[in-house]
Amino acid sequence: MGAQNILAYVGILFAMASYVVYATDPTQLQDFCVADNNSNLFVNGLFCKNPMDAKPDDFLFKGLNIPRNTNNKLGSNVTLVSAANLPGLNTLGISMARIDFAPYGLNPPHIHPRGTEILTVIEGTLYVGFVTSNLPNGGNRLFTKILYQGDVFVFPQGLIHFQFNVGKTPAVAIVGLSSQNPGVITIANAIFGSQPPISVDVLSKAFQLDKKAVQYLQSQFWMDNNH
Repeated sequence: MGAQNILAYVGILFAMASYVVYATDPTQLQDFCVADNNSNLFVNGLFCKNPMDAKPDDFLFKGLNIPRNTNNKLGSNVTLVSAANLPGLNTLGISMARIDFAPYGLNPPHIHPRGTEILTVIEGTLYVGFVTSNLPNGGNRLFTKILYQGDVFVFPQGLIHFQFNVGKTPAVAIVGLSSQNPGVITIANAIFGSQPPISVDVLSKAFQLDKKAVQYLQSQFWMDNNH
């Protein structure tokens, strides 16, 4: 292999490695970087307080054992624990959440643009699934399972997924996420509830719906079950 080919090969590997590095949360350069949530400056992440000012409470979140209110149209409630309410998570690249479901409650189709999700069922029975990105031969593949207490399921980063309580009793799940700020885009809310609204012409064409049907959907109250 010639020297030029070797350099080109090394360059490609370096570019790929750089992409992998920047495709995930930055790696911390010290033991911890407790978030300074009082800072008014905006950066990609959160500013750190002086490590000498850190205290044990910066690494503690209480109350995830408390059932949340699921009395809403979806019958679900997501309680996220991230660097925003657990400052010690800043730069560590992880977060977690508790999801409460009323009987037949739904955590509607959504994506996490910056994180993979792993879920375990604590109580109840859930029907869960995710949809692949567009396949080379067209279409999208759906992966689903019925989960019972103690079962674990993973939802790859950026893919549409959902959880539905198929039981007659409440259900609880705990999830881990591979980002301190995974983000969430609830599909129906984003498409039909955005402000300002997406053009009726665009949506009627995209979904092959009558314009009145689109206007009806846009007039609905699209709630957010993430807290």
